[in-house]
Amino acid sequence: MTATLDHIAPVPGCHNDPDFGFLHSVESGGAVDGPGMRFVFFMAGCLFRCLYCHNPDTWKLHNGRRVDVDAMIAEVKPYAKFLKFAGGVTFTGGEPLMQAPFVGRVMERIKADLGLHIALDTQGFLSARLPDKWFDPVDIVLLDIKHIDPEKYHALTAQQLQPTLDFAERLARMNKPSWIRYVLVPGWTDDPDDVAKLADYVAALGPSVERVEVLPFHQMGASKWAELGMPYQLADTKPPTQAEAEAARDIFRARGLKVA
Repeated sequence: MTATLDHIAPVPGCHNDPDFGFLHSVESGGAVDGPGMRFVFFMAGCLFRCLYCHNPDTWKLHNGRRVDVDAMIAEVKPYAKFLKFAGGVTFTGGEPLMQAPFVGRVMERIKADLGLHIALDTQGFLSARLPDKWFDPVDIVLLDIKHIDPEKYHALTAQQLQPTLDFAERLARMNKPSWIRYVLVPGWTDDPDDVAKLADYVAALGPSVERVEVLPFHQMGASKWAELGMPYQLADTKPPTQAEAEAARDIFRARGLKVA
């Protein structure tokens, strides 16, 4: 085990082995998963049950295929020369921190062997057990803050908000570059007062926050819920209009934040 992976406390329900993990799928040309063109690893497993999740098929760890570190490197290596100047690699899911020892080891190998830019897409819920050094290979964190009100956050995700906020503040202390991601769901996350409170919070994090992405809710994942035989509470929820999405973005812009 490398120094980066020392002292990671095991978490029940998570995958705690650094030598192998569970990969749900990959995408070789991701354009919305960090800077530039990305090779995207969708890791299996997530403790959240977000009502708007468009990847519910990634929730269960063992729905992914078992892979070792060499297999992960072999997935991305054919694209490495292109990715070196076009973008990089993104770890998402699911929730990659469900497999933190394994993902950490893969990131170290990608950085050492291929020298690629690495993005981590996470809600940060499981980050407290990780030493700062674990994040050394990560060039940017795409941090999902799904709501700023604790009760509404829990209703939306079935988890607690505070660990995510703790992680956001930790990233700021580490001066680790981040993009804050916020999904705009009509009737759930579009209240202007809530958006303003989140914008105030994000602005106070300081210059390590490079941008805010307001992501309009969509129904592209609805078919997956049906295929899995799970009830989908947002089946009748319409995506926000372009004007509604821009109004939310303007709230962040008013705090001096760069917004996409």
